[in-house]
Amino acid sequence: MTPITLRRLEILLVPESARVLIRPFIPSSAHRITTIIGRALALSEEDTARDLDAVLKEFDSRHIDMQSPLLANYERVVPYIFTQRPLSPARKLLIGALFSGEYALESAALFNPSIVPHPDQAGVPEGGLRFVMSLRATGEGHISSIEFRTGLIAPDGSICLEPVSRFVSVAEIEPNPSYQKTPFIVKLHEMGFDNSHTTTVMETLGEGFTRSELNKSVLRIRRETKPLTEELKSTLRCIQWLADSNYEMNFSPKLAMSERIIFPVSANESNGIEDARFVRFTEDDGTVMYYATYTAYNGHAILPQLIETQDFLHFRVLTLNGTAVQNKGMAFFPRRIDGSYAMLSRQDDENLFIMFSDNPHYWSDSQMLLRPVEMWESVKIGNCGSPIETEAGWLVITHGVGPMRKYCIGAALLDLHDPTKVIGRLREPLLAPEGTGREGYVPNVVYSCGSLVHGRDLILPFAMSDRATAIVSISLDELLAALQS
Repeated sequence: MTPITLRRLEILLVPESARVLIRPFIPSSAHRITTIIGRALALSEEDTARDLDAVLKEFDSRHIDMQSPLLANYERVVPYIFTQRPLSPARKLLIGALFSGEYALESAALFNPSIVPHPDQAGVPEGGLRFVMSLRATGEGHISSIEFRTGLIAPDGSICLEPVSRFVSVAEIEPNPSYQKTPFIVKLHEMGFDNSHTTTVMETLGEGFTRSELNKSVLRIRRETKPLTEELKSTLRCIQWLADSNYEMNFSPKLAMSERIIFPVSANESNGIEDARFVRFTEDDGTVMYYATYTAYNGHAILPQLIETQDFLHFRVLTLNGTAVQNKGMAFFPRRIDGSYAMLSRQDDENLFIMFSDNPHYWSDSQMLLRPVEMWESVKIGNCGSPIETEAGWLVITHGVGPMRKYCIGAALLDLHDPTKVIGRLREPLLAPEGTGREGYVPNVVYSCGSLVHGRDLILPFAMSDRATAIVSISLDELLAALQS
């Protein structure tokens, strides 16, 4: 293969332990919770104010808003408070602090990036591009969340990132999110709850319904059905679980992009939000939606999920439906093809598949697209993000796993009109782990969740050994020539 020009940029994103969130720190034992609360209740108001002031002096400068999460954690233990007398604001905050702790969300790794054009291109020089980069941040306990960075690609191809804020902030969860009835029912049936109880709960709801309306319907069924059978209890638990797994969140527009953190919310992602693959999707009418598929992990099982946003301020998180929603590494094509949505996937943890649908939330049929061929990808292959449209075809950046669990990045080219047809693929890796980049949390890995084309360059951010992130610029013309040779 003719060598392809790769230009490694002088950009390295490394974990920063000083970026911390306030998270609950609540013992599992009810006895311990009440004991801790008892110590706080025994304090005089003067001592309470003194101890709270000491906490705020030590920690307040590390957070945009410290008191809100402290009060939220206080509310979590209110059921254990054994006094009827009203508590002062200071005592509530101090109790909240006793059940709080700082979490360094990227202390272990900042990796698996994807990159998309920023929704706001105002003020960008002609020939330049403002972008948003998503990153998987991993901290204590291997819990993963999504971080963001912004930057600018200059007309000459140089790249600079905006300064990263010291502070981080989670989104506000919408307390009464909305749902669509049909996909909600479809998912319940897929999970094995195609029964009369599901029908009874759902039949009184409109095609669009809110969480409060769903809760009223569930409560009505509980009250009207006697006895409560195990089947009914199981069905109602599943309905509540599914509702919890589909939620909405909002960030204040005052927050810088690097301050916005998507941290696990639902039970099915309690151990992490992994490997978000963002894509700027353009509908046939020109409207734009940013989609991201990610892997929700609860410590035992994985579940592919979908994020939707138009502005990186308001996000909807949804479960994906259909028999083809399996395994990791689902990635949208950036537009419809002959009227259908298209998606890359990996159904069997070994090969790369493609599937089509008339609904971005429902995927049922898949077909084989690529199998491992070369030794460097002989264990398994997958995508490194959404396909990129070029004049020569759909450019798919791939990853391959070979001997010694070494991950390399490759590429394939699909027909523009019929992406089930493979035009070509690289026989040698485009990018392989080397030098100090081989060392990290998981050694011998290069990996990406999305790249973009700017001018005649492929801008490819990539993770090195599940620890840090770098960026390489690749000649698009040389890459396409190699794929068509």
